[in-house]
Amino acid sequence: MLKKVHTDNAPAAVGPYSQAMIAGDFMYVSGQLPMDPAAGKIVDGGIEDQTRQSLTNAMSILAEAGVDYKNVVKTTVFLKDMNEFGAMNGVYAEFFTDHKPARAAVEVARLPLDVKVEIQMVVYVGK
Repeated sequence: MLKKVHTDNAPAAVGPYSQAMIAGDFMYVSGQLPMDPAAGKIVDGGIEDQTRQSLTNAMSILAEAGVDYKNVVKTTVFLKDMNEFGAMNGVYAEFFTDHKPARAAVEVARLPLDVKVEIQMVVYVGK
């Protein structure tokens, strides 16, 4: 059985997909862009600001599903420029302090809306 997860505290999908889907004991969070959900636009600033907003959006989706960062099993970070890995990683470490999920970080040619970062997650939601 599949269950759609949606919150107004994260940006609405910019295409034909859901913010997240729960399948069994796992939730798959779609790539989160650094969009301010209230303003409906990409946040100003560099990679740090964009990473912080992307992770904040993802955490809002987790909260809607009744879980938090300690339930995250794996993340994938898509970067426009791998030279900004260190700066992204510094902000990422603010969100994942004592719990460190598996992670992949890759540089891509281009991201939606020409952002610098997009972050997706796999989250354990079983009881």
